[in-house]
Amino acid sequence: MAILAVLIFTLMDSVAKALTQHYPAFQVVWARNLGQLVILLLVLRGRVPALLRTRHIGSHVLRSLFQFGAVLSFFFALGYIGLAEATAIGDLNPVFITLGAALFLGERLGPRRIAGVVAALIGALIIIRPGMGVFSSAALLPLLAAVFMTGYALVTRRLGVREPVWTPMLYGAIFGTCMASIGLLWYWTPIASQHLLLFCIIGVLGAAAQFCQVRSLMLAEASVVAPFAYVGILFATIWGWLFFDEMPDSWTGVGALVIVAAGLYVWHRETQVAKDAGAHGGKH
Repeated sequence: MAILAVLIFTLMDSVAKALTQHYPAFQVVWARNLGQLVILLLVLRGRVPALLRTRHIGSHVLRSLFQFGAVLSFFFALGYIGLAEATAIGDLNPVFITLGAALFLGERLGPRRIAGVVAALIGALIIIRPGMGVFSSAALLPLLAAVFMTGYALVTRRLGVREPVWTPMLYGAIFGTCMASIGLLWYWTPIASQHLLLFCIIGVLGAAAQFCQVRSLMLAEASVVAPFAYVGILFATIWGWLFFDEMPDSWTGVGALVIVAAGLYVWHRETQVAKDAGAHGGKH
């Protein structure tokens, strides 16, 4: 489910990159959320009122806010930097999840986890290269998206299996559509006929990808699901080459490898700690 989510998300990002060449990011985010909302209403029909009843409304609103911030930041970035570069920087979020779990969920943050977080940030700096001619402020937007995605993942995991997968998807689509619609009061561009299909496709892809992502986070721990996000760098490189004739430079490759290595190291350490805790628990 996690790999399928990443595959569909990177395809959605490719469509978003194509659209942000002609339309404001707010308008593309609006289409992504509205499309998901329409699909959910058609699929669920009479079940919608029951699915919207929840005892965790605060968590749903917070999760939706994080999701909206992540999508908006990332789509804005796609108008200025390559798909592979943006995806590589955005893939800091698995390491940030470890940091966030320590800060907000009370998990222990040892020196090895801290080393993993620092290494991942170094990888991002290699890609962004502040002080170099290739740097632009837009390169910080995927970094902001990674922070928002971390909050989204932690809140989604906290919700766990207490509610059907459709409930967080509905709240995310409703919140995102409303927020983006407000933005359209200032950022609306008439849609050309040749782009109508892309505006429809981005909503379908967004709904499918989020279903897979939310389901994966409900089936497993966030730290278990997180490493699969790194497949997105490969997918994004392929789509960038096929659709936009973009090939990341060698420094982007080095930075991406550092981020992936740091994330896998943190994941490996967490897996070992969990196994050791289980073994000690079994002995007692």
